[in-house]
Amino acid sequence: MKLKVLQENLAKALINASRFTTSKAQLPILGNIKLETKKTKLIVSATNLEMSTSISFGAQVEKEGEIAIPAKVITEIVSNLQPGTISLNSEKEQLKISTNSFSSTLSGMNTSDLPLIPQKVDEKKAFTLSKEKIAEALSQVIFATSIDETRPILTGVLMIFRGKDLTLVGTDGFRLSQRKLSVSGNTKTQNLVLPKGILGELIKTSTEKENILFEYKKEENQVIVLMDDTVFSTRVLEGEYPDYEKIIPKATNIKINVDKEEFLRAVKLASVFARDSANIVKMEVGKSDLTLLAESQSSGSQKTKIDAKVEGKGIEIAFNYRFLEEFIHSIKGEEVQMKFSNSNAPGIFSDPENSDYLHLIMPVKIQG
Repeated sequence: MKLKVLQENLAKALINASRFTTSKAQLPILGNIKLETKKTKLIVSATNLEMSTSISFGAQVEKEGEIAIPAKVITEIVSNLQPGTISLNSEKEQLKISTNSFSSTLSGMNTSDLPLIPQKVDEKKAFTLSKEKIAEALSQVIFATSIDETRPILTGVLMIFRGKDLTLVGTDGFRLSQRKLSVSGNTKTQNLVLPKGILGELIKTSTEKENILFEYKKEENQVIVLMDDTVFSTRVLEGEYPDYEKIIPKATNIKINVDKEEFLRAVKLASVFARDSANIVKMEVGKSDLTLLAESQSSGSQKTKIDAKVEGKGIEIAFNYRFLEEFIHSIKGEEVQMKFSNSNAPGIFSDPENSDYLHLIMPVKIQG
């Protein structure tokens, strides 16, 4: 393999690909990044078995070939080189990197031990998603997924495809986020649970094109996504996702609207004391106000009252302040709407300006 490439392009690709490597696996090859040339392109790819990426960009290719290089070493070297042209030349399992003022020889590995990493989608079988819309929707769901690996299915996001409708769901058993959006073209009716790691990459990755292509390969139990010149792939999580619709209250008798910034400020003030008492913040709903209370045995207590538009009788209910704060950060509107039925039932939280987004938080039982 022999080629010339711009440092800026290679450094960016290596930094992105290195997030898909792993040093903990029993397979040392998974700590490597694969470099491969095809005609006028360099393809940088990596996998950790659960998910993979393949990034291609223009290069002056003199001789085609491929090699696997330890991710940390090559990423640190290329990232610290000056912008401009870099020469890459591989012989057997060694890669020489050189510029006008720098040269280095790195020990690599044969790529035959690397699992197959997808480099394209089948455009005839794929459907289109708006990058902006899917990124926004995922950001409103992904934070509610579980970090508990003992229930792997809850660490992913449920994607429900029905014709032109896509519903995203995330839950950790204590809260639940549901976001609906439309897709271009009809999709097959199917439910897929994707790891939040790959979905986080979709949110992070910038793209010049408005749309991304999404393909599900049932035989391989794999999803492949194309964004510009970057291909992501991931395995689909196996298992049965809980029947989340059962826990969404069918009816409520209390509705409260508050200013988002005022509510956030009140939650942050309460959190100073709630951190010492299992993160619990108590909410008291009055006729035209909402009071947040928190206390700590070591620090003291606080009470913050804010104006509210209240429909229904008052209620006392307690929540984990962190769940409240994360929900508030996930909405774009200027108000927060809350609906309750009683102090033991899940609270429904929403953005009045976005009827496609619904968030549930389980209350904390108040002693006494």
